[in-house]
Amino acid sequence: MSNFTLKPRPRGGRWPVVPAWFGVLLLAVAALLMGGAGPAYRLGLLPLGTAFGLLRLGAFAAVGAALLGLVALLIAALCRRWRPALASLLVIVAVVALLAVPWEMMHRAQRVPPIHDITTDILDPPAFEALAEARRAAPNGVAYPGEAFARHQRSAYPWVRPVTLPVPLAEARTAAEATAREMGWEIAATTETRIEATATTFWFGFKDDVVIRLTPVQEGVRVDVRSASRLGKSDLGTNATRIHDFLTALHARVE
Repeated sequence: MSNFTLKPRPRGGRWPVVPAWFGVLLLAVAALLMGGAGPAYRLGLLPLGTAFGLLRLGAFAAVGAALLGLVALLIAALCRRWRPALASLLVIVAVVALLAVPWEMMHRAQRVPPIHDITTDILDPPAFEALAEARRAAPNGVAYPGEAFARHQRSAYPWVRPVTLPVPLAEARTAAEATAREMGWEIAATTETRIEATATTFWFGFKDDVVIRLTPVQEGVRVDVRSASRLGKSDLGTNATRIHDFLTALHARVE
């Protein structure tokens, strides 16, 4: 007589497992689309519109993965299948992490004004000279956009102001250039009283141009900064943050 016995069939069979694995697969597709959109544009493999389209498609795929994960989690809980339940929960958590940055950017776009050119001196903004040609070839151009931008900036970023360094001009220029290089900017030109540089964003590789103007005053050297994006109607607050971070680091370096 045989002692062979059949192993009990897991509760629910494949029902808790199949949607969980489909959720994992869809999550991988979403991560590939969203993570690859920026580098593909930065390397010149895709135009910007197509890259943004991949980003949106990846976001939809991520939402689909979360829904599958939720369905699988409910089925697994009803069937008391804890491994599929854990896998489904991990899919949902991963989707939340994947969508956190785009979600935050979308909300930031609603909070900040639609401007892309920020300066510490809205009455006499530092002008681009060495980078003028590059900016003429870009959609946003060379000239400061004018009073409409200044009005938005005063309302949204009242803390964007120049700083005065209590040091000689040469020391201020050396410190400003060192700080710019430390922040990863590519220096385009340096003169006695001005520095021009380009900052490149990490994900999509967008180019933002910066000009630093140094003006000797009675108290030392006044530092004005202008940061302007070459592309896009709104910078999502990037240029204002960049100016703030630069001036903060510069002030700390001099002190």
